[in-house]
Amino acid sequence: MKIGFIGCGNMATSIIKGIIRKQIIDAENIIASAKTKATLDRVQKELGVKVSTDNLEVTENSDILVLAVKPQYYPEVIAQIKDVVRKEQIVISIAPGKTLDWLQEQFGGAVRLVRTMPNTPALVGEGMTGACRNEYVTDEDYATVLQILGSFGEVETIPENLMDVCVSVSGSSPAYIYILIEAMADGAVADGMPRAQAYKFAAQAVLGSAKMVLETGKHPGELKDMVCSPAGTTIEAVGVLEEHGFRSAVIDAMKACVDVAKGM
Repeated sequence: MKIGFIGCGNMATSIIKGIIRKQIIDAENIIASAKTKATLDRVQKELGVKVSTDNLEVTENSDILVLAVKPQYYPEVIAQIKDVVRKEQIVISIAPGKTLDWLQEQFGGAVRLVRTMPNTPALVGEGMTGACRNEYVTDEDYATVLQILGSFGEVETIPENLMDVCVSVSGSSPAYIYILIEAMADGAVADGMPRAQAYKFAAQAVLGSAKMVLETGKHPGELKDMVCSPAGTTIEAVGVLEEHGFRSAVIDAMKACVDVAKGM
């Protein structure tokens, strides 16, 4: 099996690292294209994969093709490659807002398509990816794709109508969490903690809290209540967050994210 990547930015690099780390495919069976020689040189040196400036070469030399360019470049790239995509080839999209029907229309024929939404924690093997497929993708094909997507984190199959929600709850949400970590660290620095130490305390608190949700199976509200002693420090802080609309700000931000994703 050979995998090709059109576009080789952070997300493609993360996926390739996961594939190689989990020994799903050897680096010599992966080929990637990019616009600049600097990017290709970096990728080849860092990952040991084959590289090319020619999207057609990548398409022709892959069994699974990952479209890893920004959404606005999809029409241009698909127009370049659609005549050489083979009927048995699997095409994976990682672009928000691009539906299976839209992709099918761009290719102009029966193509095996898998639509996905990964996120940047894939860089450290802790990604979260939503996936769905069209009717041409066989169960065997899809199992292979899920194995690839699982190489850099967790993957869940979801109905396509939830893909835009996936963008807001996992695709974009690392940015919300980074703001939270930065704000927590700023608060700690304001009270005298060195900044490097403040980032470590804040980031580890977020990491540990996430693991508590995933591993205990308890409702987040129950876990929050476990930290909040009567008349204690935590419930006082929670009250301030509620007073300033913390919860509603997050919900509104996610709705705005979904609206933009639907318009892409």
